[in-house]
Amino acid sequence: MSTKATTFHQDFKVISLIALAHGLSHFFQIATAVLFPLIKDDLGVSYVALGGTVALYYIVSGVCQTLAGFAVDRYGARRVLFLGLALSTAGAAIAGIARSYEMLVVAAVVGGLGNSVFHPCDFSILNARVQKERLGYAFSGHGIAGYLGYAAAPVYAIAVAGAAGWRGALLGAALIGAVVIVVLALQRDALHVEPADGRRGTEHGGLAADLRILLSAPVLMCFGYFILVSVQFIAMQNFGIASTMALYDISASLASATLTAYLLGGAAGILSGGFVASHTSRHDLVAVGGMTVNAAFMFVIAAAWLPAALLPALCAASGFSSGLTNPSRDLIVRATTPPGSTGKVYGFVYSGLDVGSMVTPVYFGWLLDGGRPSVVFYTVVVTAILTIATVLNLPGRPAAKSSA
Repeated sequence: MSTKATTFHQDFKVISLIALAHGLSHFFQIATAVLFPLIKDDLGVSYVALGGTVALYYIVSGVCQTLAGFAVDRYGARRVLFLGLALSTAGAAIAGIARSYEMLVVAAVVGGLGNSVFHPCDFSILNARVQKERLGYAFSGHGIAGYLGYAAAPVYAIAVAGAAGWRGALLGAALIGAVVIVVLALQRDALHVEPADGRRGTEHGGLAADLRILLSAPVLMCFGYFILVSVQFIAMQNFGIASTMALYDISASLASATLTAYLLGGAAGILSGGFVASHTSRHDLVAVGGMTVNAAFMFVIAAAWLPAALLPALCAASGFSSGLTNPSRDLIVRATTPPGSTGKVYGFVYSGLDVGSMVTPVYFGWLLDGGRPSVVFYTVVVTAILTIATVLNLPGRPAAKSSA
C-alpha cells in the first residue's frame, strides 16, 4: 500500500472514531429530554422541574468544558475522552434507574460532566492525527455526526420506550454507550496524542500564560461567535415549531416539517462546507458569506412576506447556509490557537455553545408568551449579523494566499 493510501486510511479511521464519539454525545444530550412526557407522569414532577435538569446539565457542561480543555493538554486527549464517555454513559444509566427527581438531578450532573470533554478532546485528536489537507473533511464529518446523534435520539427513545418503558430506553442508551466505549478502546492506538503540556515543557509560563491565551482578542472573538451561534440554534431547535405556528398560523405537522428541513439543510451544509473548507484558505470569507445568506433568509421568514407553504424551503436554505460555515469556523479557531493549547482553547470557545444554551431559552419563551413570534426570528437575524462582526474583527483569521 502506498504512503498516500496509508495516510488516507489512517485519517479515515481517526475521523470515523471521533465522529462516532461526537454523535454519541449529541445522542445523550436529548435522549432523556425526549422522554419527559413519560417521566413526568411516572415520577409526578413538573415540566419546569424537568427543564431544570436540562439547564443543570448545560451549566455543568459549560463550566467544566474549559477545565476539560486544560486536562486534555495536561493528561492527553484520549484519556480524558474515555473518562467523558464513561461519565456520559453513567449519566444515562443513572437516569434509567431513577426512582425520584433527585436521581435525575444526579444523572444531569454526571452526564454534564461527561459532555464537557468532547469538543476539546475531539479537536485535539483531529488536529494532531489528521493530515492538514483533510481537516476540512474531518470537521465536516464531526459536525454531521452530531446532527445524526440528535436525529437518532428521538427515533430510538420513542420506539424503545413504547416497548420497554422510559427506563428501559435509557438503560438501552447506556448499553449503546458501553458498546461505543468498547469499539473505541479496541482502536485506542489511533486516538493517541501526546499531552501538549509535556511537549511544551515547563518554560511556557504556566497558568498565567494559559489565561493570557484564553483572554486574548482572537480567542474571545471565537468564544463570542459560539455564543451567538448557539442562540440561533436554540431559537430554531427548541422554539422554531412554536414560533412558525404562531407567526404563520400553520399546523403542527407543517411546522415540524419546517424544523426538519432546517436540520437536514444544516447537515447538507456541513457536508458541503467540508469540501469548501478544504479548497480555500479564506475561511473568514466562507463564514461571513454563509452567515450573511442565513441572515437574509431568516429576515424573509420573520417578515412573513411569502406563503407558509414555502417555509420548509426557506428554512432548508437558511440551515444550509449556516451549516456551510461550520468546518471553516473550526479552522478559524485552529488558526487562532497557539501551539500546545488546542485542548484548552477549543474547550473554552466551545463552552460558548453551553453559555448560549443556558441564557436564551427563557428569553425566547418570554417572546412567545408575549405574542411576539416574529422577534424570535429577528433575533436570529441580529445574532447572525453579529457573528459576521466577530469574524471581520478577528485578528487571527487566516490571511489570503498570494497567487502566483
